[in-house]
Amino acid sequence: MKRIFACMLSAALIFSLAGCFNRDDELTAEKPVIYLYPEQETEVAVRLDYDGRLTAAYPAYQDGWTVTAQPDGTLTDQKGMEYRYLYWEGTDETRYDFSRGFCVKGGDTAAFLEQALAEIGLNRAEANEFIIYWLPRMEANEWNLISFQQEAYRESAKLIVDPAPDSMLRVFMAWKPAEQNIPIEPQEFEPFDRDGFTVVEWGGCEVKG
Repeated sequence: MKRIFACMLSAALIFSLAGCFNRDDELTAEKPVIYLYPEQETEVAVRLDYDGRLTAAYPAYQDGWTVTAQPDGTLTDQKGMEYRYLYWEGTDETRYDFSRGFCVKGGDTAAFLEQALAEIGLNRAEANEFIIYWLPRMEANEWNLISFQQEAYRESAKLIVDPAPDSMLRVFMAWKPAEQNIPIEPQEFEPFDRDGFTVVEWGGCEVKG
């Protein structure tokens, strides 16, 4: 199954994705976003090398995005329009690995995501946007099997940023509903330091079947 990723950069790039099956062998990633957090006002070019089919982007993706990024993450395009982040959606056939992760009760999903996203390195505003997007799809399930897929994600959706960031965090969550608690080896997260020009991404994909 392939994944899609949406990026946004505000000197820090944060990515947000949501996904569902489109065809038997395809996944759709919804709302991938990119935040950019430079140390000073900077013109930034962002390009996505995506092993899939881009289906939507905002602002419009024309061989990439070029924006002026402020230290607070505000992005301004060449027409003077302001954005919180860069967004895209697409379909691909990336296969996700559920050998490690977490099985979480639906009613505990919000608390789990708050803790996990903080450990991974999202700030409160970024984590809030992530949770608001995903929680309505997850909290009513009996259980959710969750695995963060940074390696598979980076392979299928490469991100090229100019000037190159000093630090980059790309978060991609694959998940699927479960009817019972499924034993799984827990994942561990390495600390992330926001140093200099920072790019943060977050995204995700619901895997069905």
